[in-house]
Amino acid sequence: MRIALAPLNPTVGDLEGNATLAIDAITEAREHGADLVVLPELALSGYPPKDLLWRREFIDTAMQVAHRIAHATNGVAAILGSPWQEPGSSAIYNSALLLRDGHIEARYNKRLLPTYDVFDEDRYFTAGDQPFVFSIGDWRIGIAICEDLWRGDDAGLSSRYAGRPDPVAELVRNGAQLIVCPSASPFVLGKSKAQRDILLRHAEQHDIALAAVNQRGGNDDLIFDGHAAVVRPLKRGRPVLTAAGAPFHSGMSLHDMAPDVAPPSAYVDPLEETPAMELLWKALTLGVRDYVRKTGFRNVVLGLSGGIDSAVTACIAAGALGAENVLTIGMPSRFSSEGSVADAKQLAAFIGAPFRVVTIESMHEVASAAINPHFLDLKLDPAPGVTDENIQSRLRGLVVMAFSNKTGALLLTTGNKSELAVGYCTLYGDMNGGLAVLSDVSKTQVFALARWINQHHTACGFESPPIPESTITKPPSAELRPDQTDQDSLPPYEVLDEIIERYVERRESPTQIASTSGIDPATIARMVRLIDLNEYKRKQTAIGLKVTSVAFGSGRRYPIAQAWRPDRLLIQDDS
Repeated sequence: MRIALAPLNPTVGDLEGNATLAIDAITEAREHGADLVVLPELALSGYPPKDLLWRREFIDTAMQVAHRIAHATNGVAAILGSPWQEPGSSAIYNSALLLRDGHIEARYNKRLLPTYDVFDEDRYFTAGDQPFVFSIGDWRIGIAICEDLWRGDDAGLSSRYAGRPDPVAELVRNGAQLIVCPSASPFVLGKSKAQRDILLRHAEQHDIALAAVNQRGGNDDLIFDGHAAVVRPLKRGRPVLTAAGAPFHSGMSLHDMAPDVAPPSAYVDPLEETPAMELLWKALTLGVRDYVRKTGFRNVVLGLSGGIDSAVTACIAAGALGAENVLTIGMPSRFSSEGSVADAKQLAAFIGAPFRVVTIESMHEVASAAINPHFLDLKLDPAPGVTDENIQSRLRGLVVMAFSNKTGALLLTTGNKSELAVGYCTLYGDMNGGLAVLSDVSKTQVFALARWINQHHTACGFESPPIPESTITKPPSAELRPDQTDQDSLPPYEVLDEIIERYVERRESPTQIASTSGIDPATIARMVRLIDLNEYKRKQTAIGLKVTSVAFGSGRRYPIAQAWRPDRLLIQDDS
């Protein structure tokens, strides 16, 4: 039996467009002699369809389109992910349809519905309760949809399913020799390796073969890597990977399921060969490209300050869309160093993006002249301070929004996760934008990615290293007052990022962080307090691309008006 794994890139809600992708994949699989083609979870609706699922006409249309897709399956069977709702029933299922011989032969309903992080499947779907096994030739094949196979292990949340029936074990008891797993599992750095290990563990434990395929592409804040892999048990030794698609690759993976055939000794796992920064680059460029394309934009605009964040964002935008579609704007003030302006201009030239300079100095003078007399009337000190710094940032926000409005280009905001965590950003200023490209990338990761881009500039599409060395080596600064650096207000980014990772992503308490990190408890308490206080800013920021286990977005739901103070517990313990 020849199996084809097709990592489609659907657009949420585009039933006709997604149907075309599915039919093209079925046709290609047939032309390559495949007996079975597996398409991703909810490939027909796109994942996640969210509240579209509460539109009955959306479900009805999806089911009608699924029947039409089935007509393309003469000569090859297909597994198609689609929402499903029986007539007269309120239950909606996350289903995998077996399409064969021109019709929908059977349906399997997902049994484990993740409801954590960005997942909210219990909100929409009813869980299935039956395994499903079918035959192609001599092979007995079971279906497990995404979480049915991972059971939260890839996210460190397997305890959620304690005591629940194991869909994989039930498929094996029902005679499955091969389990196919259509998924829509969002990209997180390191998660694909964890999923690969889960496949190997299932194969070893149950003496079965497994074939998994993930959705590819970006849908809103989520990015999908198109992970595709086949794992086979061996009569001697541990199971082995016998086929795999390269991360973020759009091509179909084909595998002949001949019995007891080991892979050649020279087989190279493309996931193992891909460095973390390359995965991050591919994820972010894909996320930008698909967000722009799927929301109907063609061009983007961003402020280019000469700093590291805007430089990396500009490179990602150029890599995603082509430099000609990236308008960059320099907005110097009297506090901007000559080196920053020169670095911004040089980077734009290196990536080939158009660059405009709009000074904000005269606007700043006009704004100050208009506002400061009122401060004096109110007995408020008009001397420069945070208010004045924020005015400058908001004037820059005004400028880039004007270019966005006039050109119709999507405004990219350039702030990173470290700044967003502690509120080192200005509402309606540098936070302006429609997409926050680096909002889940820490400052230390931004520096690492910048160095990787320069070292691999050809692979990124640039003729020479695009980011000026001075941009990477100079102390980070918002340049809103004389001689300002980020470390005037924040600890070194290596320290800050460790606190953020532990407190936000690992959910460690301040006391745990202090007892195991060696970081000054007062610093930990101050940063944790800033993280909690600035939830109101994050609620108003642009949608951001998720690349870590916990991003500031739909998967992290903290209240704004709340009085829990974990930082005080640390100070009490320390005293």
